Amino acid sequence: MNTLRILLISNSTLHGRGYLDHAEQEIRKTLGNSRLVLFFPFALFDRDGYAAKAIARFAAMGCEMKSAHHATDPRKAVAEADAIFIGGGNTFRLLKALQDLEFIEPIRRCIREGAPYIGSSAGANVAGPTIKTTKDMPIVQPRSFDSLGLVPFQISPHFQDPDPNSTHMGETQEERILQFLEENETPVLGMREGAWVVAGNGSVTLGGSRGARIFRRGETPVEKTTGDEISSLVGAPE
Repeated sequence: MNTLRILLISNSTLHGRGYLDHAEQEIRKTLGNSRLVLFFPFALFDRDGYAAKAIARFAAMGCEMKSAHHATDPRKAVAEADAIFIGGGNTFRLLKALQDLEFIEPIRRCIREGAPYIGSSAGANVAGPTIKTTKDMPIVQPRSFDSLGLVPFQISPHFQDPDPNSTHMGETQEERILQFLEENETPVLGMREGAWVVAGNGSVTLGGSRGARIFRRGETPVEKTTGDEISSLVGAPE
């Protein structure tokens, strides 16, 4: 049986640090001996600029990277990759591109066969069953909200705790997640900036610096910290 290696990072850049600096050691650990990483820059409009940034960052970690937006044959590009990295940006734009360019099934197959998956922000969002818990505006319309389904729980990156002193009258992120659970059964992992989750065969563990909040339908939200194994609350990929 292939070993799943899935790393979902709340944010690509932590305040005061450079691109992916805060998660570098976990990224290296997830990649293991992987050397050719296929990058998906579809969450941003400037795909060339985004790819150049990611390629330079992974080169500093000793990895060769190619960008999926240059691929003429999506299935071949994914099959030849040792690992997958999907970056952040707008989740709706990202999912629409993955669907339109027919990357969904090749990525799922690649991960099931044992390639590591790393997703940051929007790239973490699309690892769940749907993108219904993203904070992004629907600037484009994908065919459906169904995404990669690599993990059995929803991701809500950049989670911000309600500010009791705020005079803002709009909905908090927590209120929006609770509204999602009025209509859906799937647990939601609200990851604060600086947090990530590592998922494998039967295991889901929080990492990073700030922890997360777990939401389940009909239950009081649960606070979890770095190092906690949370598969009993959110489920785990098999």
